[in-house]
Amino acid sequence: SECGRKSLFLRRHKFIDYVSHCFHNHGWSLDACVGYALAKGIFQKDQVVSTKTLYNYVDLGLMDIKNGDLPEKVKRNTKTRHARVNKRILGRSIDERSPRIESRKDFGHWECDLVLGHKTKDDDVLLTLCERKTRQFFMIKIEDKTSASVMKAFDKLREYYGSKWNQIFRSITTDNGSEFADLSDLEQVSKTLVYYAHPYTSCDKGSVERHNGLIRRYIPKGDRMDK
Repeated sequence: SECGRKSLFLRRHKFIDYVSHCFHNHGWSLDACVGYALAKGIFQKDQVVSTKTLYNYVDLGLMDIKNGDLPEKVKRNTKTRHARVNKRILGRSIDERSPRIESRKDFGHWECDLVLGHKTKDDDVLLTLCERKTRQFFMIKIEDKTSASVMKAFDKLREYYGSKWNQIFRSITTDNGSEFADLSDLEQVSKTLVYYAHPYTSCDKGSVERHNGLIRRYIPKGDRMDK
């Protein structure tokens, strides 16, 4: 009866109850609950369980949290992916981007993407922009997913920021979708450098992809934007 490791679930039930409260009432992730409790001194290290253990409890059905309540967990695909190399890069490759941009030390380097609503031509589209250092995030509604609509939105942004544009938008990293085919034209009218990510590699612009995932909690794929 004494051999083997004993479960901490009952002995640390106060922390488990705290996690459940924060998850359901504040919308925190399990990892955020652990980190906040330790950072603020709400619980000591010997009073909590790790993030991995919490996820194990969810899998075992010991908590009032189900896997379906964890939107990031259920959409993860662990299958091996093979990168395709037969898709052309529209302009300046991300391989030419300065390593300092990767460090997130300087303001003014943005990631760009589109969030689609219903897959029809008569629904709106969101142009999303995320600044790498501050995580400042823009959602701009555009008419459709054509390159003309994307450039129209950027023209309005340039007009709005005026002389400060070159300081605020020092670089933009996006993917190789046809909707961004004309984005490199910004280099001809400003000092903004436009980089294109590797084909089929969304992690090259992970910040904006993460924010897009938050939008999808409220606008699931296939739903119309005008709702």
